[in-house]
Amino acid sequence: MEAKAPCASKCSCRVIEFLESSIGKKIMVAAAGFLLCGFLVAHLAGNLLMFVGGTAFDRYAEALEHSPLLPLAEGGLVALFLAHIFLSIRATLANRAARPEGYQVYTGKGARTPGSRTMAVTGTLILVFIIVHVGTLKYDIGGLKGQIEGQEESLFAHVLGWFANPFYSIFYVLAVGGVGLHLSHGVQSAVQTFGISHPRYTPLLKKAGLAFAFLIFIGFASLPVYFGFFHKPAMACCSAPEGGSK
Repeated sequence: MEAKAPCASKCSCRVIEFLESSIGKKIMVAAAGFLLCGFLVAHLAGNLLMFVGGTAFDRYAEALEHSPLLPLAEGGLVALFLAHIFLSIRATLANRAARPEGYQVYTGKGARTPGSRTMAVTGTLILVFIIVHVGTLKYDIGGLKGQIEGQEESLFAHVLGWFANPFYSIFYVLAVGGVGLHLSHGVQSAVQTFGISHPRYTPLLKKAGLAFAFLIFIGFASLPVYFGFFHKPAMACCSAPEGGSK
């Protein structure tokens, strides 16, 4: 057993050395980014239930709220976000120290994209949005929850209350626009980090990444645009019908 110890130690050292290398740091950033993309898809799917109606959306929210896995999922998500931020900053600083001109992905003509030029800006915007989004909709900073009689426990009504505020809705659209712009570069960069880069296939992957980023933006932005500006329900989705039980 003792004879295997040096091998195990060498393997551990090699893993650590790889993770500390430039490509290792980029792979960790890319892996965290892909996992966050999975969260975005799942989160968007749940949010789009608002178009089905208040009852469907509130049932979905209630199922999540009563899930025993929710604390674990929330903790893991927070850890994933923080890891992605920390690793991104770390990789960027290391990359700038090694190559001051910066790292560029293949774009077909060698030019940088709006997404690549604004990664730090959109990343900061996303962080601010997450803080505001969680604070207002989860922890009720602003005190809108429970202001509508008969819908005190309705998350649907709570969300509509915030979307009724044009400043909040505009901020929401701008923030998810930042998400889309961030993804427009992040997805193709992550794909390349995993070694998928070829003059023939990279343009296709780039278009797929852009399509994904656009769909994520449109999906999330459609909610405040529709419910905040074009269709403002009377907030009666979940309240007892008139003349109902007392």
